[in-house]
Parts: sequence; structure tokens; C-alpha cells
Amino acid sequence: MAASRGRSAAARPSEQSVRSFVRVFGLLERVMQPYFARFGISGAQWGVLRNLVRAEAEGLAGLRLTDLSERLLIRPPSVTGVVDRLERGGLVARDNSPTDLRTKRVSLTPRGRQLVELVMQNHGRQIDRVMGVLSSEEQTELYRLLSRLGDHLETLSLQPAELA
Repeated sequence: MAASRGRSAAARPSEQSVRSFVRVFGLLERVMQPYFARFGISGAQWGVLRNLVRAEAEGLAGLRLTDLSERLLIRPPSVTGVVDRLERGGLVARDNSPTDLRTKRVSLTPRGRQLVELVMQNHGRQIDRVMGVLSSEEQTELYRLLSRLGDHLETLSLQPAELA
């Protein structure tokens, strides 16, 4: 009876892998949220800030909410809420797009850029702490496997849903 509590004794490797992946993702969030909280932000806010820094590195003067949504793989209303909180904190600003007055571009403020620089001073150590249980070779293999799975899921996401 104990084996029937959510776990099948003969679970397929695909089911075991998905369950493990979801569990690890939840644990990663549990470890990273207090880390980001030390800087007064959430993990979701960090995702927006980091993407705005990357956009600047690409020569872009900010991103539209839809661009942020696509980069973060979350729905636009969720991005709006995160950006609202960042804007209230003075970390980002919204400006009219020079090409489309109906849309707003989100960009880092000097204060937001300063916070990203502060987080980045510690970020490498935090990532090493999180990934430290895996050797460099294992981290490379994990990256390879996750990239392959991500590419597959991206392809699936573009196809119409199938009924099982």
C-alpha cells in the first residue's frame, strides 16, 4: 500500500524524469528565492532585470512587455505585474516606443543597473554553490541534455495539442 502513494513501483523512466525535473526546479526556486530576497527582489524580478541587461548588451534600448514575455516564457499579464513592482522600486522605467506609440519599452534605470551589478558580484558564487555537487563534466552533460530537451519542448509548443 505504501508504494501506491503517488509512486508506482514500476514507473516509466520518462515519468520518473519529469517528476524529478519538477522536484529539482521547485528546490532550485526554494534555494534561490532567499538569495534574491537579500537584494530586495524576487527571482521573477531578477529574470526581468537580467534580460534588460542582456538587451542592452545586444544594443537594444529596452524591451517591450511582449519581448520580455517571450524571453522569459511567461504570459504578458505576469510580466506586467513584475515590471509594475520593479517600476515602483525605481529599478526600471517605461517609455513610449519610438516606432509604435501604443507600446511601452521597459528599460533599466541607473538604480536598476546598480542593483544588477551588486547581484552579479555574488552571483557566480551562488551558482557554484547550487551546482557544486556536479563535476564540470556533469554540468556540461546536464546543459547538453537540458538544451536538447528544451529544443524538443519548443518544437512541441509550436504544434497543436494532441489528445492522449
